This record gives sequence, structure tokens and C-alpha cells, in this order.
Amino acid sequence: MKLSATALLALGPLAFPKPKPAEPLLNQIQVIGSHNSYKQAIDPKLFSVLHQADSATFNKFDYEHATLTEQLDLGLRGLEIDVYADAQGGKYAHPKGLDLAPGQPPYDAAGVMKEPGFKVLHIQDLDYRSNAPTLKLALRELRKWSLAHPTHTPVFITMNAKAEALSRPGLTVPEPFTPAVFDALDQAIRDYLGADQLITTDQVRGRYVTLESAVLHRNWPTLRAARGKFVFVLDEVGEKRAAYIKDHPSLRGRVLFADAEPGTPEAAIHILNNARRDLATIKALVQQGYLIRTRADSDTQEARRNDKRSFEAAMQSGAQIISTDYYRPSTHFKSAYVVSFPGGQYCRPDPVQ
Repeated sequence: MKLSATALLALGPLAFPKPKPAEPLLNQIQVIGSHNSYKQAIDPKLFSVLHQADSATFNKFDYEHATLTEQLDLGLRGLEIDVYADAQGGKYAHPKGLDLAPGQPPYDAAGVMKEPGFKVLHIQDLDYRSNAPTLKLALRELRKWSLAHPTHTPVFITMNAKAEALSRPGLTVPEPFTPAVFDALDQAIRDYLGADQLITTDQVRGRYVTLESAVLHRNWPTLRAARGKFVFVLDEVGEKRAAYIKDHPSLRGRVLFADAEPGTPEAAIHILNNARRDLATIKALVQQGYLIRTRADSDTQEARRNDKRSFEAAMQSGAQIISTDYYRPSTHFKSAYVVSFPGGQYCRPDPVQ
């Protein structure tokens, strides 16, 4: 049956996949970024105590990063900022690790950890030193850098919403992430980075019914339109992801994209961290229009072995965001392991698009 022009128009944009764009889209680049980007090294005195108690675990945490500004200046375009809720302030102002090993340098001399608001650290009480100890400071640093480089390639930022209690007795129990806490997280990003600096789910969804349908119809912004902007991704599943989506179908009105499985209304960005195992799956999803984050290395293991097989798989997969702890060689153990694209670059056209 032949449809009238009126009937065709009524079907809306879902009926008409976009033609291949004349210029690159946001999902047609591949960038290298850092994991736990804010992290400073555990102080050597404390690390010695912790390592003696559990060397296997704490070997995984034996790394550190340059400041966010230094990483961006180097060319990295992926960051990770982990947040703990701290509604009243002071919850993380005196980590218990300070008492485990006397003689450590002062902590929070400026008193920022006593202020209410989200805190940025790796593991409460144990791995707590941060180049950007509060979310407000981290976002203001990003905004300052971005305004000084207004045409920069878009920066992808994954966020873990830390709420897990540790098995060690006596350690600080984090506050849960409820929908209201996630509302506050969205607002903090708008307030301290700026809504004008964001690429949001609403912008990508546009006139499509769901976010996923927009992605499958290649409705990502052009790379030109995305310059000077940030894309935030919630790296959580289960109850925390559900709390973020609650009352926001297709992530309407939200700041962060979610790690959502293909086939769901919220699917746009998906996290598959094992590039060697999932190479074919990642490549297929990238070709469909999804944006994928994976890892080149984890827990210091690849760096200790100087093993680049995961990084090579990540590059081949076309995953748009590749995370590493080693954009520079380790200063904590001897290894030649370091990650970059050919020519020492950290951003390039996506190889499978």
C-alpha cells in the first residue's frame, strides 16, 4: 500500500535513517584517556603497611596520575572522576589511613573536605589522596582549561558513583546514591562546569522517540559542533543505574549518559572493558552507531608484563574511548609499557567507522 505524504510525515524521523554525514560525527573518533584520573599515589608509609597486609590487592593500586590539566594538555580526551556523596560535609575529612601509619604528610590542609558536596577519591580511608579532592574543584579545573582551549576535541568523562562499604571493619560507610542524590550530581555538573559545556542525552535524542533510536539513526552531533564540550557517562549498572534512569525514560533531562545495554531505550554509550574477549562485539556495536568505552590495561597487570595485547585489541575494535593508567611509563616499577596511538597521539579518526 502506498502511503500519502501526510502519512509519511506522521511517521517522523524514525522512518528515515540519516544519510552518511558529510563531516565526522562525535562517535567517529577514537581517544585515549585515563582511569581514576584524579588519583595520587598512596603515601609510601601507608602503602607499606597496606601492602604487608595484602600485597595482591594493593599492587593493583600502585599507580598515580598527573593533574587533570596536565593530562588534557598532553592530549588525553578521556577522564574518570569517581564521586562519593557527602551531604553534610566532613565525612571523608580525616581518613582512617592517616592513623595506620604515622608521619604521613598533612591531609586537606585547605579544609575543602569539610564542605558539603561530592568528594573525589578512589577508596575511602585507604586510597584517598586526590589531585581534585572535591567535584567542585575538579569541574572548575575542567571549565578553566576548556575556556582556554575553546576548540578542543570533546572530552569524555566516566563517573563511578561510589557507595559500597568495604569489608574491613571500622571503615567509613558511604552514603547511598538515590534518585535525589543523582539529581544533585546533575546539578553540580551544570553549576560548576556549565550547561553550555555539555553534550547531553536530550541533545543527542533530538526528535527521536528514544535515545537508542537516535543513536541508530546516527544523530550524534558533528565533531565540529562537539568541540569545546564534555560528555559524561555513568559507569554503573544494577540499582544505581536504575536509580539514575528512574522517572527519566530515555534519560530525558539527565546530564550523564548511562552504561546501557543495546536494545534498551537508554542505549547510546556502553562499557565493555575486556577488548580481547569482546573485540567482535565491540566492533559490531561501533558500526551500528553506539559509542563504546574499553580498557587497555587494568590493575597494573599489563604494565608489569609489558603486554599490549589488550590495547591492540581495543584499537582494532573501534571502541571510541580507550582507558589506561599508562599514558606515561610507570614510576612505581620498571616497565617500558606505555600507551598511545602511532606517532604518540591520543586522538585519531575511528578505524572502523
